[in-house]
Formats: sequence, C-alpha cells, structure tokens
Amino acid sequence: MAKRDNHYERAFEAYLRAYRVPYVAVDEQRRSLFGADSLKSLDFIVSPPGLSGPLLIDVKGRRFPSGGAASAGGRGARQYWKNWTTRDDVRSLARWRRLFGESATSLLTFAYDVCGDLAPSDARDLFACQGRIYGFVGIRLEQYVGAAKTLSPKWDTIAMPAAQFRRQARPLAEFLGLVSCRAGSASICGSFSGCGRSRSAGPAGNADYSSSATPRRADA
Repeated sequence: MAKRDNHYERAFEAYLRAYRVPYVAVDEQRRSLFGADSLKSLDFIVSPPGLSGPLLIDVKGRRFPSGGAASAGGRGARQYWKNWTTRDDVRSLARWRRLFGESATSLLTFAYDVCGDLAPSDARDLFACQGRIYGFVGIRLEQYVGAAKTLSPKWDTIAMPAAQFRRQARPLAEFLGLVSCRAGSASICGSFSGCGRSRSAGPAGNADYSSSATPRRADA
C-alpha cells in the first residue's frame, strides 16, 4: 500500500484492496512530461476484471456536507455534492486518456467523507476506514467536462451544478463491476487495516457526525 498523507486517497486504496481490485498507485508528487508540457500525475490506474481497458482515476476528497457545523446559518448553510476540480486536473486526465488509448476510461472519482445523516450513496456502498465513513462516486471525464462551469477564474476551478452531478455520477462499485459482491450481504469481500463496508454506526472520533444510524442517501 502506497504511503499517502491524504486520508481520502488512503481510504480509496483500502477500498480497492478490500474488494481485491487490481490497481497501480501512482506517485502523484511528480509531474510527467508530455511533449513540451508537463502533466499532473494520475492517482490510480485500476484494472477491474472483465473490462477491456483500465480506469484512469483522479481522486478528489470532499466532505459531505461541506461548510462546517450548522450554526447561525442553520442546516441550510451546509453544501452537498461539492465536485469542483481544476482545469489543470481535467486537461491532464484527458491527455492521459489519449496516451493510454481508446480502451481506457478517464474517471473523476469523488471520495466523500460522510459527516452527517446523509450520504452520497446507498448504505451498501459506504465504506468505513480508520474512524471515518466514505462514499465513493465516479463520473466519466467527458460527462463532467460537458456540464462543468467556471467556479473561480482566479483559481482556474470548475464544477458541475450539484443537481446535475447527483444525477449523472454513479457509485464507484458500478464502474468496478462489484454489483454481485455488494448485493444482499453486510460483509465486504476482504478487509484491510480496520477498513470495510459499514452498515451500522457512524465513525468514531468524527465530531461532525450527529447520528448513530447508518446515513441515508441524499436525493436532493
């Protein structure tokens, strides 16, 4: 398992290991050369059995919801389905897709740290790892780019409208072909270092987690 400081990427890698999905973790601290330009490195190259080509994955960690604890602004101050990224990330991922060829799929994967009663996916798709609960959803790069709008010209960031992203993003398990592994069972297909699928209590030590029940999917 690669040494990573980012807890979102550690959880994502643990998820792949738990379900025994073949992958290569990429050294993201170094950019690669592409002609006269440089490319941001991928996070993971994933090769699920049965797919004709690899998944080229860039992991984006976000809280679900973002915005901190409800205070004077109330619960409405919290924001769900945050999905921003940078144009550099998008350009690099598109170029990696061209380098790997037509059989490859570029996938923006959002690792959501579930911090409340709602989650980005059904309970069967949630994953507990080292005191947190995560929901992983993915969207094909071409879908994302086709709908994304400028978020900040200064920081060169873009994002899809939240409602549209919610409709088009899919649980990561669907891209990995894990449907049969997920259905009808409360256990995971493997385990790693205290990580696994959780259908019960919220993550210990998460001060923002306010419910002892399994989070339900956020449909709005």
